[in-house]
Amino acid sequence: MEQLLERAASYLSEQDVELIERAYRFAEEAHRGQVRKSGEPFITHPVAVAEILADLQMDAATLVAALLHDVVEDTGVPLEQIKEEFGETVALLVDGVTKLRKRIKFKSSAEHQAENYRKMFVAMAQDIRVILIKLADRLHNMRTLKYMPEHKQRIKANETLEIFAPLAHRLGISKIKWELEDISLRYLNPQQYYRIVNLMKKKRAEREEYLNEIIAILEKRFKEMEIKVLDISGRPKHIYSIYRKMVNKHKEFNEIYDLMAVRVIVDTVRDCYAVLGIIHTIWKPIPGRFKDYIAMPKANMYQSLHTTVIGPKGDPIEVQIRTMDMHRTAEYGIAAHWAYKEGTSVQNSDYENKLKWFREMMELQKEAKDAQEFIENLKMDWFSDSVFVFTPKGDVIELPTGSVPLDFAYRIHTEIGNKCIGAKVNGKIVPLDYKLNTGDIVEILTSKHSYGPSQDWLKIVKSSHAKNKIRSWFKKQQREESVTKGKEMIEALLKKHEYNVEEVLVPERIAEVTKKFNFQDEDDMYAAVGYGGISASQVVHRLTDGLKNEEPVVLPKVKTLPKKYPRSNVGVRVKGVDNLLIRLSRCCNPVPGEDICGFVTQGRGISVHRTDCPNLQQVDEERRIEVEWVGEQESSQLYHVDIEVSAFDRLGLLNDVLQVLADTKASYSQVSAKVHRKEFANIMIRVMIRNANHLKTVVEKVKAIRDVYSVKRLMQ
Repeated sequence: MEQLLERAASYLSEQDVELIERAYRFAEEAHRGQVRKSGEPFITHPVAVAEILADLQMDAATLVAALLHDVVEDTGVPLEQIKEEFGETVALLVDGVTKLRKRIKFKSSAEHQAENYRKMFVAMAQDIRVILIKLADRLHNMRTLKYMPEHKQRIKANETLEIFAPLAHRLGISKIKWELEDISLRYLNPQQYYRIVNLMKKKRAEREEYLNEIIAILEKRFKEMEIKVLDISGRPKHIYSIYRKMVNKHKEFNEIYDLMAVRVIVDTVRDCYAVLGIIHTIWKPIPGRFKDYIAMPKANMYQSLHTTVIGPKGDPIEVQIRTMDMHRTAEYGIAAHWAYKEGTSVQNSDYENKLKWFREMMELQKEAKDAQEFIENLKMDWFSDSVFVFTPKGDVIELPTGSVPLDFAYRIHTEIGNKCIGAKVNGKIVPLDYKLNTGDIVEILTSKHSYGPSQDWLKIVKSSHAKNKIRSWFKKQQREESVTKGKEMIEALLKKHEYNVEEVLVPERIAEVTKKFNFQDEDDMYAAVGYGGISASQVVHRLTDGLKNEEPVVLPKVKTLPKKYPRSNVGVRVKGVDNLLIRLSRCCNPVPGEDICGFVTQGRGISVHRTDCPNLQQVDEERRIEVEWVGEQESSQLYHVDIEVSAFDRLGLLNDVLQVLADTKASYSQVSAKVHRKEFANIMIRVMIRNANHLKTVVEKVKAIRDVYSVKRLMQ
């Protein structure tokens, strides 16, 4: 405790230190008589947790909450007492940590564990200091793991490696991350752990001698060039890092050369690049091994220059160059930028923007159907390896390794993903399942006429973020279809019983019926009828309940009046003008039901276009003429539309597409198909359809075909 107070006094005020000492006395009294598995007094644990946080130079409230973090749960002291004694902020932090282990009955230990994690991240959303206390708590528990039974050691170590170490990495706290990883490896694979430790010991003297030689060369050259260097030191590779390299790259220990990296700390960013230039003049850099994290920081705010050169003995040497501020961020991460030290809120701080990944993580929490799905999504999106790609404007987007352009599109914006019809990577058109690499410049091609995502996109995308957005789109579409279908069924039934639809479906009557059936609104009622949750006759019975004693209102038959203008052979007329030559444009091929506009052409009458046709936008407003579709279109009248179907190539694909056209009563006049890269097929079809609804049905049915991932309407 004396060490903790001494450490706190080095950067906190005297009043803060007194508050920490008072919190210690309170916790010591509350935990008196309790012991840990090691046999030590329980109070040693909260003191150790607070000491870890003091090394990160956390604020007084965090250190006080660390000392009290087990008091409410393990001693029965009420939270209200903590609030009275130490203030609301400390009480909120203690409550945030305590809620993580709230006793609830779960179906399984996996569900219990997943729900625990979810609560931790929700508490973290309210105040990120909660997770910092939890990380320090986990680190001290890992340091004392030897006192636990062997099966629990493995469970805790695996949990730490999957959740807590990646979380420390995400927050940029490398000091905690490396130690958590090394201790976890010791319990999960002790044989490999101690083998690497022994091999490192054998080469230690040789490495230190070589390191001193490199540092001497650098110091001499920096002095000659008058570069102010604050520190040059060796950075030994961590055990887990070496183990990962041996496993992933299938190498033996003696094949790993970069066991020691050299770190150069300078005064300014300008000096970082000057030092880099000097190092490259002394030793040859290895191509492809230079990374500029100063110009392009990592998502966890890490900044540094990394280069690998061929050293004096002909083997690779990694060099890291950074300023002292960058070094502090690399070691302490978010804690190095702690806004509470300045009395400001973390939510309003500059670096809050750099934690965009965290806000997206909380969005996953809302969209997941249960805690276990949330944790799986978390591991997939945020705790896995990443690729860093660029938008055309130069913004950096981080995605899980294996991501495709669709993942990128949905990370930019949901609508961009839903309207995606293609992608360019580094200026070249690529298929939607192209695997992105770090450094790629990605441009998403969208269209207003896109009919939305395909079910096959769920097989292509890597990130759970994109999968959730695609699933949400289909849920919404299905609901909209159910609402429309339900309303049509109710109206048809009312007409069948000779009720006037407009008189029955009035807001007051609908509100009364939705209330009786416990629906939130009329759309919920229509949707329930549409998907069969309730029958249309039940709803109609309630709607017409008050009209039963009245004479049914018979709908009057509408007489067809003779037209004062001749019917256009294309089903279109100019408003207020008859007997004009009208033709449908071939560039956008408008069909009944779509918004249209016309303009006068020389010698060819009125050219009719869709209102969103690019060619129409080039026509002056004064030349445009209002046109309209004439009444109901005859079933025999057909309009041609060109569509392109993109799919994974397989036997019988074209046959399936043509069969769907036959099923939807859509004939075709032209078909062409091609296969590229032996995997992807593009089928161009000129389809003959009746109206916009018929076209929508055709497109939806084709999109539902197995392996089809895109259907788009072509413009000439």
